[in-house]
Amino acid sequence: MPQSPLSISPRLLALGLLLASASALLAALYAQFALGLDPCILCLYQRIPYVVVALLAALAFQPNLPSRWRGVTLALCAVALLVNAGIAFFHVGVEQHWWAGTASCVSAAASGGGVTNLADLRAALSAPAPNLARCDEPAWALFGITMAGYNLLICLGLGLSTAALVWRGRWVSGQTAP
Repeated sequence: MPQSPLSISPRLLALGLLLASASALLAALYAQFALGLDPCILCLYQRIPYVVVALLAALAFQPNLPSRWRGVTLALCAVALLVNAGIAFFHVGVEQHWWAGTASCVSAAASGGGVTNLADLRAALSAPAPNLARCDEPAWALFGITMAGYNLLICLGLGLSTAALVWRGRWVSGQTAP
C-alpha cells in the first residue's frame, strides 16, 4: 500500500527540525558577526525558540525514547516554532510601523537614554554606543522581505507542518495512523 505524502518517521522529523534550527541560528550568527548586521532585541528574542526546538529535537531523535515522549517533544517543537512565528509577526509589524515596539526596541541613544540633566547628557554622549539596532529599522531585506519576514514564513511553515505530522501520526497518543 503506498504511503501518504504526510507519512514520515518521527525520528526523521526530529532530525530535520534539529538541522533547520541549527541552520537558522548559524545564519543569524553569520549575519551578525560576518556581515556586521547588529540584531535588535526582537531579533535576539527570535533566536530563543530555535534553541528550544534544537534541544527538543535532539531529545526526540534519541533512538531509545518511547514513542509517546517522542510525540510530545515534537508537539512542543511545533508550539515553539509557532511562538517564534508570533514574535516574528510582531517584529514585522514594528518594522512596517503598524504598531510600536517594546520599550527596549529603541536604542538608548535614539530614545534619549533617560537624560534628565546636563550630567546625564554628558555621560550618555561619552558612553559607547549600544550594539543593539533599532527594531523598526531593518538591517537587511531581499525582495522587500526582511529577515523577520523570512523568519515568520519559515517558522509558520515548519510549525504548521510539524503540528500536522504529529497530529496525523498520532504520536502523542501512542497510536499509529492507519
